[in-house]
Amino acid sequence: MYDYDLERYLTIRSAYGASLGPDGRLAFLLDTTGVGQVWTLESPGAWPTQRTFYDEPVSFLSYSPTREELIFGMDNGGNERMQLFRLSMDGHILPLTDTQAAKHRWGGWSHDGDRFAFASNRRDESVFDVYVQNRDEQAENAARVFEGDGWFSVNGWAPQDDALVLQEAHSNFDQDVYVLDLETGERRHLTPHTGDVRYGSVQWGPDGNWLYLVTDDGSDTLFLARIDVDSGEIERIRDGGEWNIDGVALDEESGLLAYSRNVDGYTELTLGELDGGAIMDLPTPDLPGNVAGGVSFGPDGDRVALSSSGRTTNTNILVLDVAALREADPASTPVMADTVEQWTQASTAGIPTEAFREPELIHYETFDGREIPAFFTLPASLPEGGTPVIVDIHGGPESQRRPSFSGLRQYFLSRGYALFEPNVRGSSGYGKAYTKLDDVENRMDSVRDIGAGVDWLEVHDAVDTDRIVAKGGSYGGFMVLAALTEFPDRWAAGIDVVGIANFVTFLENTGSWRRELREAEYGSLAEDRDFLASISPINNVEDIEAPLFVLHGANDPRVPVGEAEQVVAQTRKQGVPVEKLIFEDEGHGISKLDNQITAYRRIVAFLDEHV
Repeated sequence: MYDYDLERYLTIRSAYGASLGPDGRLAFLLDTTGVGQVWTLESPGAWPTQRTFYDEPVSFLSYSPTREELIFGMDNGGNERMQLFRLSMDGHILPLTDTQAAKHRWGGWSHDGDRFAFASNRRDESVFDVYVQNRDEQAENAARVFEGDGWFSVNGWAPQDDALVLQEAHSNFDQDVYVLDLETGERRHLTPHTGDVRYGSVQWGPDGNWLYLVTDDGSDTLFLARIDVDSGEIERIRDGGEWNIDGVALDEESGLLAYSRNVDGYTELTLGELDGGAIMDLPTPDLPGNVAGGVSFGPDGDRVALSSSGRTTNTNILVLDVAALREADPASTPVMADTVEQWTQASTAGIPTEAFREPELIHYETFDGREIPAFFTLPASLPEGGTPVIVDIHGGPESQRRPSFSGLRQYFLSRGYALFEPNVRGSSGYGKAYTKLDDVENRMDSVRDIGAGVDWLEVHDAVDTDRIVAKGGSYGGFMVLAALTEFPDRWAAGIDVVGIANFVTFLENTGSWRRELREAEYGSLAEDRDFLASISPINNVEDIEAPLFVLHGANDPRVPVGEAEQVVAQTRKQGVPVEKLIFEDEGHGISKLDNQITAYRRIVAFLDEHV
């Protein structure tokens, strides 16, 4: 039996966000200091060099294609108003943006490394314009090349650096793609459509005549396709069958391409090479862990870096040797040998990996006969009277619980809790129709799926049915509160992290740039206000019986902290035990290690008292 304290589990490290430089050096994010910072590495197993030293987490990094420098992004206190900075390998950092009230969304380097593009809501908080800026100039010299009227982002430069590909999001499941000519300012719409269609992970092809992407145009699931830049004609290249092809990454210089299939939450990664309009797949690499992504190509496409994670494998950077994959025997699938090498050694804080528990993928029947997928994990030893269970509900709602690593989950398992993690209707990863089953008036059907999950748990021999806990963050926090009001006698406790208590005040107060996208999912204030009020847990607080812990960040721009304040005040009036913890330097989630330790020590004590 392994016995390590909470802080040990929370200090298990992650290396992620890989970007390979022009000389093959690896830059990545590593949270050794308690928040993700920029580090670089010359070779596998070498001692890494820390490059940034901030108290705030770095959001992303992108290596220049031609120079030993990179651009990274960082916000302040979780407010999500990311600013951009250029870091040279001599340690010099140049602030590239300085509009602290605005968000800046990275759009990529030009191929010569002289310019970069980004989208920002500087002009109007509710919409995003597109900017191009020289690498050695600060914000006042950025050129606005496109004035947007919605949620626009930049997906990269054409091979000749004369155009940008833009993506407009109408909702999380409805997008459009445009090509912006930088000389004329003409914007060409490539994806006119009716209904909801996703166009994601858009990449320029090597000749500039095609865009490669994933879409569900005419399909329930995402498939790999390419679009003719002149005609807008879509050509299907690879089909994921009943599963989504989640994304694609392409190296324009070499024609190397990577795409991943999401099979019930597990990643199946494929590397291939473009051959005209076809893709010649390489032998499948054998990756440690269950979930992989974040692909970056090395110079000349000789290497591919990516992050890999599993329930028993903390997140690290792997580098694939493309030449070795080409020479591997295709009949020997998947291929490991010398084709995959782990470059980073993110610490497990001295906890042996044998202490970590792997989940079982199960499916349970819900109220309308559908099968709901869930990950169920039992602790190493089970007490005679059954084990307590944490029902851990993901946010989104268009997200998906996948079998990636979490030190906190492994800690709860070490303490004797089982974990039940459902992907209820509305979750992504199972096709368009499944994702839309909870839209607007069907919202509470997803809560009924939680009730059916508790039904499944209550007949399981290992479960103590008097000690079932609801836990969730963001939309998952709403699900916790809704489950506590809908099935009040079935819960021993609830943990609401940055959750929605009142859909009306949430939509009124969320960042203006997000409101339209969120109304597409939940319903609009203009047309659905009464319905939104009727399903808001704040209006059914009198039904809550279980003790409740509410955790929030004061700077949360997505679900403002007023949601936490409301539910705490109203629940306390009912005489229900309630604990509240607000962090003044956090946003939509608790990102800083010291805050995580404080928060989860309090939550563990809360559960010890009530469960």
